[in-house]
Amino acid sequence: MIDLALFVAFPYVAVILAIVVGLYRYYTDRFSYSSLSSQFLENRTLFWGSVPFHYGILVILLAHLLALLFPGLWSSLIGAQARLYVLEVTGLALALMAIVGMALLFIRRLNNQRVLMVTSTIDWIFLVVLLAQILLGFWVALFFRWGSDWYLHTAVPWLISLATLSPQAQYVSVLPFIVKLHMLGGFLIIALFPFTRLVHFVTFPITYFWRPYQVVIWNRRVRAGVEVKK
Repeated sequence: MIDLALFVAFPYVAVILAIVVGLYRYYTDRFSYSSLSSQFLENRTLFWGSVPFHYGILVILLAHLLALLFPGLWSSLIGAQARLYVLEVTGLALALMAIVGMALLFIRRLNNQRVLMVTSTIDWIFLVVLLAQILLGFWVALFFRWGSDWYLHTAVPWLISLATLSPQAQYVSVLPFIVKLHMLGGFLIIALFPFTRLVHFVTFPITYFWRPYQVVIWNRRVRAGVEVKK
């Protein structure tokens, strides 16, 4: 029953919550769909923390996604031992980059009074959960080797079974506790997502690609030797 609650019910609740709350927030408080950037309050530490964090976490997420969407291609990629070694080492390095970047962002928010004042409670909760998730991922990669391989035979079929509405919790229920905690952490982040400033990710201004160019016309008038711009 615990496995059904954690690996069947909880993922669906997290996704439904993300969709419903995200849509409700978009239509009732669209202004909140913003990153509310604190870049103007402090920029130097933000740069050194944000760059390694984003590069590290985005590449790791991309690898997870590629293995999920193209399991056959991923299996061929890791079929050679040398490529598997390279992927494992690269994953550890990227996770370490993300941890260092996240730590710097934490220090920035704690040490800069202006940034601290604009950090909400949900921001802190999400940052703590995100840091814990990255640390768990690094732990799994370090102590449960060859995750690039066994991920294909555990998490991937479990996630596919959830997506096809035929959940099969047995794929992950036998995994070590730390690995299961890391998997559940991903859905916890999804559940928290619509309550945070990160919702701006889903409002990428894609219409900018095909909207007409903005035309700017200068109206210059000279009166009494003074040039006026309107």
